[in-house]
Amino acid sequence: MCGIVGYVGQKECATMLLDGLRRLEYRGYDSAGLAVHDGKEVKVVRAVGKLANLATALAQTPLKGSTGIGHTRWATHGRPTEVNAHPHVAGSIALVHNGIIENHVALRRQIEERGQKVLSDTDTEIVAHLVNLHAKDGNDLETAVRLALREVHGTYAIAVISKDEPGKLVVSKTASPLVLGIGEDEMYAGSDVPALLPYTRKMIFLEDGEIATLTQKSFRITTLEGAPVERAPQHIDWSEMMAEKAGFKHFMLKEIHEQPRALEDTLRGRLDRENADVIAAEIGLANIDISKIDRIYLIACGTSHHSALAGRYYLEKLARIPTNVELASEFRNRDAVIGKGDLVVAVSQSGETLDTLMAVKEAKKRGATVLAIANVIGSAIPRISDGALYTHAGPEIGVASTKCFSTQLAALLLLSIYIGRRRNTLDPKRARELVEGLAKLPHQMKDVVAGTKQLVANVARRYGDARDVLFLGRGLSFPIALEGALKLKEISYVHAEGYAAGEMKHGPIALIDSAVPVVVIMPKDSNYDKTVGNLQEVKAREGRIIAIATEGDHEAEKLGDEAIMIPEVEEELTPFLTVLPLQLYAYYVADHKGTDVDQPRNLAKTVTVE
Repeated sequence: MCGIVGYVGQKECATMLLDGLRRLEYRGYDSAGLAVHDGKEVKVVRAVGKLANLATALAQTPLKGSTGIGHTRWATHGRPTEVNAHPHVAGSIALVHNGIIENHVALRRQIEERGQKVLSDTDTEIVAHLVNLHAKDGNDLETAVRLALREVHGTYAIAVISKDEPGKLVVSKTASPLVLGIGEDEMYAGSDVPALLPYTRKMIFLEDGEIATLTQKSFRITTLEGAPVERAPQHIDWSEMMAEKAGFKHFMLKEIHEQPRALEDTLRGRLDRENADVIAAEIGLANIDISKIDRIYLIACGTSHHSALAGRYYLEKLARIPTNVELASEFRNRDAVIGKGDLVVAVSQSGETLDTLMAVKEAKKRGATVLAIANVIGSAIPRISDGALYTHAGPEIGVASTKCFSTQLAALLLLSIYIGRRRNTLDPKRARELVEGLAKLPHQMKDVVAGTKQLVANVARRYGDARDVLFLGRGLSFPIALEGALKLKEISYVHAEGYAAGEMKHGPIALIDSAVPVVVIMPKDSNYDKTVGNLQEVKAREGRIIAIATEGDHEAEKLGDEAIMIPEVEEELTPFLTVLPLQLYAYYVADHKGTDVDQPRNLAKTVTVE
């Protein structure tokens, strides 16, 4: 989710590049920088933190020139430091990059064996070195980029300039967005439309595996293999706010749609599909000896607590290791029995949640080993932990978490598969089913969002005025019931409660009548028959049933007033799909009621105070 801008033309470009980065601030970042060709050489200015810090640095060291690139970095490899900030320079080359290079470790080794010194911890600098090495072999910039990209595996959007070719900008993308802006005697590039809107409305969206070479008066698009691509510019008439949201009405809706991409990025480089396993170094376990772990504590708050509840199912079922789930606020305020032999997994989207941070400090004081699951590299909780498993959801603007929840589920499942294989509690055949299922999941999530959103919007309009809503689920569907209820409460201010369906007779059944919608999460899993029994009990009391069920489930269609279907997947993968209609339902109810979806009252994105 980094921000990229590029310019080639006649004007001094540093101010435009900085302005373009400001228009991409909504994507989130932890450092920023510019590289500008002054006609003789490329000069770079970088800064950690907000763009104000970069502006201050530019005031002290102005950059002059009419060809340049800029970048705001959201760290994925290497902490947020100036040396890790973009642009990266190698020889004559300056380069910025958004994405993840999966084979960066092997490439780094090859580059260092060729006598090149790598200064940063990033995967991006490796690409700059590759381009530079190919340029030193006598290739022009476009050819050098083309050859370098044939060596990398992963996702990227890059923008490259060379000291040896002033007035030229080369860009390329695979699985990360990149847009060209077509002006009068000037060309632009950006990772998103808002960066370019003040300067041109004529834009071209690059497709995967394409390279564009821009000069002041021309642009040329080719495939990685060199075949020419003809594509006419589009006229973009979005407002700047619409552009930030990619045409979606709210950031939350945009982020619900981004979940397949976020999951793909979180899984990338971590699945060993050949051996049906998970790679230890990529999930933060390189320095943690699993054989010495007797018990696991999952510690979290809010939505992260719900992902931890699902994580307990994963760990106990697949790894057969005793697992406790703790609210961080409760754990830190009681005298927990914890110490050596315990692994504390601290789950926090921001990596800064105060209660979780304090719980981790207490656990470490008592001798426990700590693994952090977080979305922000270099944040407080990972820094003090023994290992860190970073999700790659990218920045989440909406206060109500969606894509961070899905990527936390993925992180916990990866952890469970890895431990299960090491403890011989997960046989290779079952592991392969899960690994292959995870690899297919992003596509299935995309289909569920696209295939259910209109139905869910209609259901939300029919039931949106209900004052109370119950969510029921068993097994892995219980945490999803809790999460569905929380989302509805957070953004629509409707009273909603999530319950384990087996507990319905212990109180909640008294609330059910014809005015209370009951959302029953009932995929075809090991708890299905019992959940059908709960659904029938709700039906007998005239409750209005919204069933989240598996495609082809005619019982759910017959008993439910509404039935929203998901594809059949492995039981452990159902939460990734069942949560999507619940997120959409909460969104459309809130939109129907006219509440502030992205910034609901009384809530903050990250709780860093008592």
